[in-house]
Amino acid sequence: MTIKTFCLALLLSLPLSAQAALTIQHWQTPRGAQVIFVESHELPILDISVDFPAGSARDPGNQAGLAQLTHILLDQGAGGLSDTAIAHRLADVGAVLGGTFDRDRGGVTLRTLSSAAEKDVALDILARVLQQPDFPQAVIKREKQRLIAGIREAEADPGSVAGKAFYRALYGAHPYAHDEAGDPAAIAKLTRGDLQSFYRAHYSAPNAVIALMGDISRAEAEAIAARLAGGLSGTAAVPALPKPAPAKASEQRIAFPSTQSHVLVGAVGVARSDPDFFPLFVGNYVLGGGGFDSRLMREVRDKRGYAYSAYSYFMPMMEAGPFQLGLQTKLAQTDDALKVAKDTLRQFIADGPSEAELTQAKANLTGGFPLRIDSNRKILEYLSLIGFYKLPLDYLDTWVGKVDAVDAATVKQAFARHIDPDKLVTVIVGGARAR
Repeated sequence: MTIKTFCLALLLSLPLSAQAALTIQHWQTPRGAQVIFVESHELPILDISVDFPAGSARDPGNQAGLAQLTHILLDQGAGGLSDTAIAHRLADVGAVLGGTFDRDRGGVTLRTLSSAAEKDVALDILARVLQQPDFPQAVIKREKQRLIAGIREAEADPGSVAGKAFYRALYGAHPYAHDEAGDPAAIAKLTRGDLQSFYRAHYSAPNAVIALMGDISRAEAEAIAARLAGGLSGTAAVPALPKPAPAKASEQRIAFPSTQSHVLVGAVGVARSDPDFFPLFVGNYVLGGGGFDSRLMREVRDKRGYAYSAYSYFMPMMEAGPFQLGLQTKLAQTDDALKVAKDTLRQFIADGPSEAELTQAKANLTGGFPLRIDSNRKILEYLSLIGFYKLPLDYLDTWVGKVDAVDAATVKQAFARHIDPDKLVTVIVGGARAR
C-alpha cells in the first residue's frame, strides 16, 4: 500500500472512541466570523466546516435555484484553479472536500491529515474555494444543465413530487416553500452576475460559522479561522428569515401513474431554538420516530398491514421547520391508511405517551447517544449545528440529561402547543394508472 493510499484510507475511516465530555471552545475572528472548536489528538486528522445562511430559503422569489447553483459552483473553479486541478491537488494529499446545502445553510467541509505539508495544501484549496470562486462560464452552463436535468428526473419520482407539494402547501409564500433544487425556468435564466451577487451577499465573514475538530492546537485553530475568514468580504450579516404562519388545514391529491400512494401529513413545527425541542423529540420517538417501537408502525403496519413503514419527525430549522408524518400504501387502501395515521396522531396528542412507552424511548435514545459522537466527522456535524443555530456550548454534555428529564406531561403539553390535529396539511400523490 502506498503512503497516499494509506492516508486516504485513514481519512475515510469513521470509528473513533467516544469522548466522555467534549471541551468546546468558541470565539469570533477579527472579521466577525463565529468559530467553534474541539481539540482532539487521537488521530492525525483535521475536520473543518464553514457554513453560511445561504440555503434555498435565501433564493429571490423569481430566482429559485440561485442558492443551490452558487453553492455547486464554489469548488468548480477557484483562485485560478480549474475544477480538475482542485480535485487533483486534493487527491495528491489525501484530502476530501465536501459540502452542506439545505433550506437554511450553504457550506463547505474539508477533511485533511494534520501533518503540515498535507494540511497546508488542503487549507490553500479550501481558502480559494471559499474566498475566490471563479464561476467559469463554461462550468455554469454545464452545471445549469445538470441541475435542470436532475429536477426533471425527480418529477418522475412520486416521493419527490409529494415532498415538493408538501412544502408548498405548508409554507405558502414563506421562503421555506422554495424547493432546494430550484425551478428549471428560473435556473435557465441565471447569469454569472447573479451568482457573483448572491455569493458576495451571503458568503461573507459576518455570516460565517467555522467549526474545527481534530489534531491542532487552539493557536493553530485561531490562525486557520482567521485565514479562512480574512479573505471573505465584510458584507453585513443577512437579515433573519420571517416567521412562518401556521398552515391552514388542506388536502391535495395529485394524480400519478403509480401502484402506491405517497401520503404526507403535517404542520409547521418548531425552530431549532424552541424550548419544547426535547419534549417533542422524545415524544415523537414514541409516535413515529422509533421505527418498530413507534405507535404509527404498530397501528398502520403491524395491526393492519397498510404500509411497510410509517413514520413521523420534526425538522427544526432556523425558523419553524415542518412536522411530517408519512407512509406509502396501495391505492385502494389510501383513505383507510390515512385515517388510521391521523387517528393515531390525534390520540397521541390527546393522551400523550404511556409511562412504559416513554421509559423505552428515553432508554433507547440515551443508550444510543455515544454512537452520535463516535467519530470526528459526527462531532464536527454537531459543532456546526451548535454554531449555526446558536445552541449552548454544553449542548452535547447536557443532551442525555435533557432527554431523561422529559416526562409524559411535558410531551403532551408540547404536542398540544404545536400540533393541532384539525389543522393538518395533507398531500397524496398517486391514483392515475399508467396507460
